[in-house]
Amino acid sequence: MFPGFTLFGNFFVSSYALCALAGIFTACPLSIYYFKKRTKNKNDDIALIFVFLFAAIGTFIGMHLLYGLTNIEYWGKLTEASDFMDFLNRFGIIFGGSVFYGGLIGGLIAGGISAKVQKLSIKDVTDCGAPVAAVIHGFGRIGCFLGGCCYGVEWEYGITFHNSLVESANGVPRVPVQLFEAGFEFALGILLFILLSKRKLYGRLLCVYLLAYPVGRFIIEFWRGDDYRGFLGGLSTSQLISIGIFFGTLVFLIANLKKQKEDQRKAG
Repeated sequence: MFPGFTLFGNFFVSSYALCALAGIFTACPLSIYYFKKRTKNKNDDIALIFVFLFAAIGTFIGMHLLYGLTNIEYWGKLTEASDFMDFLNRFGIIFGGSVFYGGLIGGLIAGGISAKVQKLSIKDVTDCGAPVAAVIHGFGRIGCFLGGCCYGVEWEYGITFHNSLVESANGVPRVPVQLFEAGFEFALGILLFILLSKRKLYGRLLCVYLLAYPVGRFIIEFWRGDDYRGFLGGLSTSQLISIGIFFGTLVFLIANLKKQKEDQRKAG
C-alpha cells in the first residue's frame, strides 16, 4: 500500500489527506453550483464556502474528540505527565486518532451554526451538503485503504498489507472493507446528487443520508478487523452510534411530517 510520502525531508503527507482533498475538490464545487442555482444569489457561493469551512473545523474537532472519548480510561495518564511536552505527547496519543461519526456530528453542528448565522436556508444547505459528506467520505476510505487503517478481518482471498501505519494490519490477507465502504459512499453520493439536481425530496436529503449510511455502516462493521475500537453487547461503537443516528433521524422525520400535516390542517 501507499501510506504517504515525505516532503522537504521531514514533512509527511498522508494518502488519506490527499484523498480527502480530492473528495473536497470533486464534491464541493458541484454542491456550490446547485446551491447557487437554487438561491439565484451570486454571493451565495461564498456563503456556502464559509459553511463548508466551519463544517470542516467541526469535523476535525469532533472526530478527534470522539476518538479521545473511546480512550477515556487513559485520561488519567495526562495527570502523570512530567512536563508540558510530555503532556502534549500523551494528549496526542489519546486524541490523535479519528472516528468518522464524531466528525460527522461535529461538522453538522458547526456547519449548521454557520448557516444560521449567515441566515441561509437550512433546507438548501443540508440538501447541498448531504452528497458532499458521502463523496468526501468515499475518497477518505480510499485513503484508509492506501494507509492500511480501518482494516478488515482476516480472509484468505483478501489483500495483504505490508507497510500499513497500523502494525497489527500487516502480514495477513484481509477483507478490503475500506473499498467496500468507499463504493457504498460513492453510490450514495451519486444518488443524492441526482436527487439534488432534480429537486426531489426537498429539505430531506440529509435525512436520506442519515438513514442510508448508518445501515450500510452497521453491516460493513461485521467485517472490520480493528476490534480495538471497543464493543458493547457484541456490537461495535460505530454500530451503536449507527443505531442511534438511524432511529433519531426516523423520529425527526415522523415528527416533522406530523407537524407539516398539522400546519396544513390549520391553514386549510
